[in-house]
This record gives sequence, structure tokens and C-alpha cells, in this order.
Amino acid sequence: MAENDQVFHDFSQEKSQGSSSAKAFIIFVIVIAIGVGVGYALAKGKSKIIQPSSTAQEEGMSTAAKGTVIGSSDTSTFKDTAEGILQKGGINGEGQYHLVRPGGDSQSVYLTSSIVDLSQYTGKKVKVNGQTQKAKTAGWLMDVGRVEVLE
Repeated sequence: MAENDQVFHDFSQEKSQGSSSAKAFIIFVIVIAIGVGVGYALAKGKSKIIQPSSTAQEEGMSTAAKGTVIGSSDTSTFKDTAEGILQKGGINGEGQYHLVRPGGDSQSVYLTSSIVDLSQYTGKKVKVNGQTQKAKTAGWLMDVGRVEVLE
């Protein structure tokens, strides 16, 4: 038999791959730990959303006194504004609420919000800050981020 035709291979002469796979595993664990730490820090960070007091909500009292401002202070995201009387109901599935404004139905602003509970302000004159959304039926559809009670 020639030297290259050996049935058995001598593994003792090759470098061990164990140390490089151990290093890769340690790096993987460190990256995961950093990701968890950053996620935790972001979750515990201060939010820009201002919530009404929970005791007022539990007792069923309206926190909708004149001058009350609820929601985000982020005016760069919620830069569109509108004023009117807040009423329940959207139009053809767009919006859950709408603002009644002077000029008739064509001037209504249809509203939705994942930040503010608009049901607390029905029947009140409010100023809303939001972001205009694409609509199929509504003349103006807005995602509300902030509500200020005017009357």
C-alpha cells in the first residue's frame, strides 16, 4: 500500500477546532445578553405618553375638564391639528369617532387612536393633534396622538 492509500487517518496531527467553536459560542452569548439588556432598558425608559390617572378611570369619572391635555407630546409625529365636537361613529369602517366642525358633514374629521381613549371626550369640544392617514371614503382620516379639551 502506498502512503496515500491509508484506511485510517491520523487525527493527532491536525489543529483542534474546539477552541474556535468555544469562542464563537461565548461571543454569541455576549451578543444575546447585550440585546436583552438594551431591550430591558428601552422598555423601562421614560415614555412620552401621558396617561390619565387610573383612580379617575376606575371610578368612572370623566377626566375631561376644560384644559385637560392627554396623549403624546411628540409634535413632529402628530403635526396635524383639528378642532370640533367629538362624536362617536366613523364612516364606512373608517375611524371610530369624528369631529363635527362648521360647514357640515363634508368638514368632518374621522378619527382613530391607539394612544388616547377618545370615548372619554365624546360630546366635548376638543383640539386633536394627529397624523393624517390614507382613506377610501372619509375626506380626512386622522390617527390621534393628543387631545386637548377646549370646552
